[in-house]
Amino acid sequence: MKKVFLLVFILSFAGGGIVQADTIKKETIKSQLKNRSYFVFVPDTVKKSVPAPVIVVLHGSGDSGQMPVKRWRDFARQQGIIVVGPNALDREMWRIPEDAPQFIYDMLELLKTQHNIDPRRVYLFGHSGGAIVALYLALIESEYFAAAAIHAGAMRPEDGYVIERTKRKIPFSLFVGTKDPLFPVADVRQTRDMLTSRGFDVEMHEIKDHTHDYGRRSDEINKMIWDFFKQHRLYNDPVYELYRW
Repeated sequence: MKKVFLLVFILSFAGGGIVQADTIKKETIKSQLKNRSYFVFVPDTVKKSVPAPVIVVLHGSGDSGQMPVKRWRDFARQQGIIVVGPNALDREMWRIPEDAPQFIYDMLELLKTQHNIDPRRVYLFGHSGGAIVALYLALIESEYFAAAAIHAGAMRPEDGYVIERTKRKIPFSLFVGTKDPLFPVADVRQTRDMLTSRGFDVEMHEIKDHTHDYGRRSDEINKMIWDFFKQHRLYNDPVYELYRW
């Protein structure tokens, strides 16, 4: 009986350790005098001896950072990717400079002290409301992020000045559903043209019969995003641009 109890205890302890090391955790950080929160997933496939890539995932309006991290979790485990999903102050809307870039920078720099992260392979992904801010954040911090992927988001035509001020022509991958009622294909094409006309490397995916719902096809989309991301890394150490725009 004692042997059985001991075996159960050992298995329970070991199992608990595995779960703890491979779960989505909610963390907090002080940034710009405010307590901010984010969700982070560090899979057990990430090796301490090998610098890992990181994908920052920005949630859509009305959601939290946990949702996109969950959508990436299984794939990130397979590929050995750290995924982090910050929460906007107002879950209905991302704002600059309240939510980015300083909070995102502080979060990532803290993660770099906790994990062996490859600073030249930090990527940015956003969906819907998060896609919009990801577009602008990637342009503002073009020397900090290696590449950016956008699902269901577009820029306003009058914001071309943001592109003009970008220091590095960061690569973009744009995704839009042909049946997206919120971000029509024409709007995303316009964003693509705004970027390519200024010399940016942009690939665009018009997904047939796809709507605004990222979750329904996230497995397929995430694989395409990673195929794009892994082609890109910073040539130099990352440079953070103090936001004064």
